[in-house]
Amino acid sequence: MYLWSKLSSARWHDAWDERFSGNPNFVVEYLKGGKSLRLKLYCDKEKDARAVVARFGGTYRKVAGGEWRKPAAPPRPLKVRDAFLVTAEHSRAGLAALRKAHPGRDVISIPPEMAFGTGDHATTATCMRLLVDAARSRAGGWTCADLGTGTGLLAIAAAKLGAAEVFACDFDPFAVRAAARNARRNGEPGITVREQDVLQWSPPARGYDVVAANLFSTVLIEAWPVIAKSLAPGGDLIVSGILADQAWECFTAAAASGLGFPRVIRKGKWVTARGGHMNDLIASGAADAD
Repeated sequence: MYLWSKLSSARWHDAWDERFSGNPNFVVEYLKGGKSLRLKLYCDKEKDARAVVARFGGTYRKVAGGEWRKPAAPPRPLKVRDAFLVTAEHSRAGLAALRKAHPGRDVISIPPEMAFGTGDHATTATCMRLLVDAARSRAGGWTCADLGTGTGLLAIAAAKLGAAEVFACDFDPFAVRAAARNARRNGEPGITVREQDVLQWSPPARGYDVVAANLFSTVLIEAWPVIAKSLAPGGDLIVSGILADQAWECFTAAAASGLGFPRVIRKGKWVTARGGHMNDLIASGAADAD
């Protein structure tokens, strides 16, 4: 067993929490005074610890037998509407048992990795629910883009909900590899997964019928013009990763790009929203919804 560790400012707690969300081997300790954090990640293999250092800095060391403590159990499977069961389970026998216990649901296997989006975090879980709602309001043949895909969970769900074309991207090459593995693992190898900074992305002129962007609000504020171009007329836009105290600034910036969000959901300190082009919302009367 190997232990990676790194010191960080406490103001970055949310970012680290999202990055390793769902990984039961991740531990955050507040140091005296509460202004700094010590991040810890237990790794089974030395090569895994080296990979974390290569990506995030910090150091690693071998853990003595008496120092190792079994981490918390992985999160319980997440039920999404009556459509999905998202689980960290990845063994053939375990998945077969879950499918038998939950007939009628698609079981999506997302083992905890160093890529955001395992389903247990409030932002991803709420995006999943809104994605199911958006898909059920559409006829067949719709298209979807998952921006900041992380583990690929939203892209996989879109494919299973009937999307004819799914594009997923992330600026993090590790996340891209994880998303591609998860797409294959869950029987959706047709998803296009690309390493792409959304701020530098040139979306196709036709746009996508559904766009999901689970990104930090600072990235969303810069990306609104690109996201607006990526959304087809009449399209559904699902966004999250927004801290509640940053929501007003984030949505004000979205309005400047012609985007509005009549449905806003707050879960703890996180905000998720569903909307679209303002002209479409006004035409449908949705802009006046609660």
